[in-house]
Amino acid sequence: MNSRIVKLFAFTVVMFAVLVGFTSYWTVFDSQNLKNERVNKRPLFAAQKIERGRILASDGTVIARSIRKGSGASLRYVRDYPEGSTYGHPIGYSFIEYGNSEFEAFHNSELIGDDNEFSTIFDELRGKDPVGNDIKTSIDPDAQATAFSMLGDSPGAVVAIEPSTGAIKAMVSVPPFDPNTVPTDFSALNQDPGSPMLNRVTQGQYPPGSTFKLVTAAAALDSGAITLDETINSPATIDIQGNPLANSDNSDYGDIDVTTALTFSVNTYFAQLGEDIGSGTLEEYMTKFGFNAKPELDLPDGQMSVSGVFDDGELVTGDDPIDVGRLAIGQERLLATPVQMAEVAATIANDGKLMRPQIWSEVRDPDGRTVKEMDPEVQSNVISEETANQLTEAMSDVVNEGTGTAAALSGIDVAGKTGTAEIPDVERCDGLPNQAWFVGFAPADDPQIAVAATVECTDGQGGTVAAPIAAAVMQTLLDG
Repeated sequence: MNSRIVKLFAFTVVMFAVLVGFTSYWTVFDSQNLKNERVNKRPLFAAQKIERGRILASDGTVIARSIRKGSGASLRYVRDYPEGSTYGHPIGYSFIEYGNSEFEAFHNSELIGDDNEFSTIFDELRGKDPVGNDIKTSIDPDAQATAFSMLGDSPGAVVAIEPSTGAIKAMVSVPPFDPNTVPTDFSALNQDPGSPMLNRVTQGQYPPGSTFKLVTAAAALDSGAITLDETINSPATIDIQGNPLANSDNSDYGDIDVTTALTFSVNTYFAQLGEDIGSGTLEEYMTKFGFNAKPELDLPDGQMSVSGVFDDGELVTGDDPIDVGRLAIGQERLLATPVQMAEVAATIANDGKLMRPQIWSEVRDPDGRTVKEMDPEVQSNVISEETANQLTEAMSDVVNEGTGTAAALSGIDVAGKTGTAEIPDVERCDGLPNQAWFVGFAPADDPQIAVAATVECTDGQGGTVAAPIAAAVMQTLLDG
């Protein structure tokens, strides 16, 4: 045989082998990355032909569904959101032109049935249109409605968590957006100065103010730095790193213990306590509570923010100098998301165990069979049960006789903590200086629900602005 022909034949065989190899790699080993590649439009167009599964509230209310349009070659399914803006956060949207966001994005594979490709293949062989799985969430419609009603037009956020499981019972961000309007108003929504597309529960980074004193108290008690009865002299004003720091009411509290300090939110007590325990111990417990990392929530990483100490937008590490006295009272460049502060309350309510927060509760196949259920998972053993009980008693005093009386419920003992932080960019808030907070749980002796509520741009206090919102949401869930 002619040597040139042999060489050509060998070259053809090699090139064919390379082609088969690359094709096999893409279709077998790297199929998911190929599907996710932004320039690869095939999955987007293919998804139009799939009846995307429904998303349901805890009582079966349909939050998201797919509407059939056209037939034959022009068949497509378009997403519809019957409840409008009520669940815009955290459910998000799914449209071929604009992609997926929030819950719709995180659970995309289950919703299009991609997690069970064999069923999809059999459906196609039988001539059936492919159908995705339904996902039921833990969100309570009544609690969601209450949170919206209580926030009104005030920009802010509310999130409620079942402490023993991590199940999200309510998640509201104001201003909201209606996902049905995304195809027509996408640019306007993204350019809106009120940032309605921002999920303030998971992405809003705010100074937590005195709600952070719970973390400081937990670190001090659990590490053994103080005992419940130990006192610190707490005058009206002290110097911290050469700068004066005062109590919000300018009162001299004298020698007080941690319970009294939490009840009346005494800055000079906690600033000294922070310096006593040191930045290393405080940062250790912050990390245990979930700070310095994104929440382990079933939402995309890109739509969640880290809570921690920041400098020019960068997370401060343990090697950077920190004013631990001011950090201990929720200042010192500290920013926290509402879901992070809800996790702090839920951890104390759950005997010191932080449960992984989750929005989904079960996945059902197209025949209605439950194929997967949310299994509660301990994310971190943060503090001892004894420390949690001590904090619960102190937090009960906050609501019964301290700064959080507006969170009280009739016949139910509520544990909580207020916070009022100064907003750095007051100009954005038309001169309104405060970020109002309340975090807590109820019943204090048998916690069923933990909540964080925060309101931006107010001249009120956490105890008067945020506490009533949290109380109403807790009442709704306990009544349910």
